[in-house]
Amino acid sequence: MSTSGMETKEHFISIIEKFIALAAVRLPDDVMSRLRQMREAEDSPQPFATKFPAQKAIYDSYFENLQKAVELNRPCCQDTGMLQFYIKAGTGFPHLNITGEVLTEAVRRATASVPLRPNAVNYFDDKNTGDNIAENSPWISWDIVPASSQMEITLYFSGAGCSLPGKAQGFKPSDGLEAIIPFVFDAVCGLGINACPPLLVGIGLGHSADIAAALSKKASLRLLGTTHPHPQGAELERRIMTGLNSLGMGAQGLRGNQAVMGVHIESSARHTATIACAVNLSCYIHRRGIIRLDSDLSFELPTYQGASL
Repeated sequence: MSTSGMETKEHFISIIEKFIALAAVRLPDDVMSRLRQMREAEDSPQPFATKFPAQKAIYDSYFENLQKAVELNRPCCQDTGMLQFYIKAGTGFPHLNITGEVLTEAVRRATASVPLRPNAVNYFDDKNTGDNIAENSPWISWDIVPASSQMEITLYFSGAGCSLPGKAQGFKPSDGLEAIIPFVFDAVCGLGINACPPLLVGIGLGHSADIAAALSKKASLRLLGTTHPHPQGAELERRIMTGLNSLGMGAQGLRGNQAVMGVHIESSARHTATIACAVNLSCYIHRRGIIRLDSDLSFELPTYQGASL
């Protein structure tokens, strides 16, 4: 690689390392806005504050923690999780061939500089690698965007608590969409408390379990406030959210009226003889950040207003 090529690669690594640091410390704007709305609901005329006084105190502690993270420039959760990158790669982005190397090296450096907790354990060695670099770690998922010279990278910190409740299953078409309701509720009620509610619930509906699982993760990465493009899909999101918020579970799994901050569904076509559903949960510290890079590596941070790297 030429000197100019090495300089470009180092610059790219530096950008991603700083982006990782930002996303580890500061929650994205849409998540902060939703948490503020949920905190305000505890003081609304509804009986939240009188029925569940602990909820107000929990939200106050959440915001104190998030403020301290920014002030002290430290990760907002001690479990910095497994780093996952979801990439929309333009076919004309000139640095596509080095992007995988760049992301991997940026994670290695960020583990020391942020710092991130080393979490990556290879399955069959059963040893922590110490730098978050391991088999297929960081996880990199690619979507190709024709006729574009940009790259959009969505970074997600996948902690253990929010990963535990994840599940996928195939159903008979005679079971109908009604089958997914108890499936989703079982995931939230079973191990959802481990994921530090209020939760973001990503639901994937597809032909097979693997497709549904991939869609459920993409659903969980959608911006809060967005809805499924089909009216019936959007209505199902609303109904499931209403039902989950009627469970009597609130922040940190204690008694409350706000178990989830959002329910997102992504779907694909299915075979006439199958229905598949998957669920991915995210905790209230939903560390999902987006960076958009141009061909010259100039960038914008759409989920962090006013931020710089």
